[in-house]
Amino acid sequence: MSQEFYSHARLYDLMFPGGGAAVDFYRADAGRHGGHVLELGCGTGQKLIPIASDGHPCVGLDFSQDMLAEAERKATERGVVVEWLQGDMRDFDLGRTFDYVFITANSLLHLHEAEDLVSCLRSVRRHLAPGARFVFDVFNPSVRLLAAADGVRRTRESSSFMDPERGNVSVDVAEVYDAPAQVTRGTWYLSTDSEPDFVVVPLEIRSIFPQELPLLLRLGDLRLVERLGNWSGQPFAVDSPLQLCICEAA
Repeated sequence: MSQEFYSHARLYDLMFPGGGAAVDFYRADAGRHGGHVLELGCGTGQKLIPIASDGHPCVGLDFSQDMLAEAERKATERGVVVEWLQGDMRDFDLGRTFDYVFITANSLLHLHEAEDLVSCLRSVRRHLAPGARFVFDVFNPSVRLLAAADGVRRTRESSSFMDPERGNVSVDVAEVYDAPAQVTRGTWYLSTDSEPDFVVVPLEIRSIFPQELPLLLRLGDLRLVERLGNWSGQPFAVDSPLQLCICEAA
């Protein structure tokens, strides 16, 4: 779990502003299938707050108290009611079931061990109401990109952002790929001209390859109903950027 990376909630939202196609997908999908909604790894509520604003009773669970505090602030600002809970997606018991459960933005990939992934999936299964849907997205690993993780620090232009308090913030990342563990181990550096490296944090993300994913789900007593390759609903293919998985109880 890359806990330190998520201790800067305000900066996280500036670096990853959310919105767009992912929010549209989950909002529409929850609208079709939701009643009571649970998001695991909810972060600052970028997906859950819009869903709650549509009238769904929502619960957001996250390991980071900093992210939850920012989520609650944003929900209150919008006049939206969400139940925010601090907890560990690897093993949780909320004493109730939900009609729609989802994990987005690669949050599942913070679980590096197969045992932790299966434990999470079994916890999800226990919280699914009859006929409920479980949906999550993880990136589709590219062997070429994983091999290019050589530990060299490089600027990530797509993540650089404007901070109203600091001005322009550049983001550098250095990553190496641990093949036996299937984990990319990175260090992220946030800098301004006057404050070089004012934040330096680790981020470690697992890869889940396409053929192992259904096996993990089966061990979690879940069944993969459909796997999409992008937010527009195209079928998963060799060059798809993500694995958008729609699941149900086995």
